[in-house]
Amino acid sequence: MRLPSLNRTKPEAPGVHAEPLWSLRPQSDREAGDAVVSNFMLHWFPAKISKASMAWNYSFWLGTVSAALFFLTILSGLPLLFLYVPSVERAYQSVKDIEFVITFGSWIRAVHRISAHLMVIVVALHLMRVFLTGAYKNGIGRGQQREINWVIGVVMFLVTLFLSFTGYLLPWDQLAFWAVTVGTNIASSIPAIGPAVRELLIGGRNIDQPTLIRFYVLHVVFLPGLLGVLFAYHMWRVRKDGGLARADAQCVLESPRTTDAVPTKTYTLLGVARGTAPTVTTRTLEAADTTVNAVPDLTRRALIATLGTIAIVSIMSVFIASPLEEPANALITPNPAKAPWYFLWLQEIVTDTTIRIGSFTLNGAFVGGVILPGLLVGLMTFWPWLDRSPHLAAGVWLPRDRRRQNIVFLLLVLFILALTFVGMVLRGPYWNFYWPWEAWPDIPGRI
Repeated sequence: MRLPSLNRTKPEAPGVHAEPLWSLRPQSDREAGDAVVSNFMLHWFPAKISKASMAWNYSFWLGTVSAALFFLTILSGLPLLFLYVPSVERAYQSVKDIEFVITFGSWIRAVHRISAHLMVIVVALHLMRVFLTGAYKNGIGRGQQREINWVIGVVMFLVTLFLSFTGYLLPWDQLAFWAVTVGTNIASSIPAIGPAVRELLIGGRNIDQPTLIRFYVLHVVFLPGLLGVLFAYHMWRVRKDGGLARADAQCVLESPRTTDAVPTKTYTLLGVARGTAPTVTTRTLEAADTTVNAVPDLTRRALIATLGTIAIVSIMSVFIASPLEEPANALITPNPAKAPWYFLWLQEIVTDTTIRIGSFTLNGAFVGGVILPGLLVGLMTFWPWLDRSPHLAAGVWLPRDRRRQNIVFLLLVLFILALTFVGMVLRGPYWNFYWPWEAWPDIPGRI
């Protein structure tokens, strides 16, 4: 349905658009194309996009939601920069002021915290979607390097985890201090270089002022900048690779179509007279009946996903308060001391792989905290080159040709989720196992 026209000046040449940003209701294909050409924010979008790629039930728009959460985290972090003091003497009090004194301070902090946690979850779901649809495989387009974009995605996920981890320490309360203590102790278990790695990470042998400064700089400058650069390259590669893999699959699966002749073109090399055109049988990603203009169809859905994400985070931030425990104290160990929730599965593996036989102890921190996750990350990184399934299996949910590897992948995900649940709910004092209906013993804190 054609939308009503707006009273505005029409562009006089390609690349010249009358709207300050872009038109939500372009009146022609040319105007829709000019919007992409003339607006910096839309440059990574193609002029046309396949209808199949925009289906809600294919990508669930998890990439857009991830980007929205990233920018929401940055936006909510900006006012906190003016209020937070990265000092071991004043950090806790400044967070307490944000939480209880500053107007809307607790809401802004909750938006920042919930956005960060949701970003970890959504980026992980985005990676799962790409794997289960085989979207890291190249299709029919020339020069595609989707496997490179998959590697970039894995790196972005690791940076997201580290970005959240560095922010965990900043409140400088007991929860933050001991969670970071557990996490950095795992790094120290690497043979030969472990203690040096931990010392490099925390700026000394103890978690103190140098650690807080390092984590603060990493959290507000280095890691967001790195993630922004990777995000820009990731989006550029999506565009360079011809969009989502779903478009390739759609083109391959469909039969060649006969395109209408274009009477205004002159095909002199074919000897066709002006005013006529040959009938072309083709299989193309840009067939008129399978594509739509990026403006407004793609921009409208991206806007819906972004605004929906902002609304959900805003509402959650009203009802879910951010925790703030007692100030950090290196002399009082909480029992149990737990890593951040997204590293609890590692802490559980460390426990389960620590084996004592007489005086011999198998170092679980090295096996479960370094070897196994290292193998897992390495396998994820190189999987596109190990996957020998046909390219017809790319861009399709759970195809028959990739059934076995998808089942193994899902079992690994379930295993990690089960370990996370055990660490979060079923581990009590001294990291002993307790069923939910069992009461924890009343044990005073150790000094």
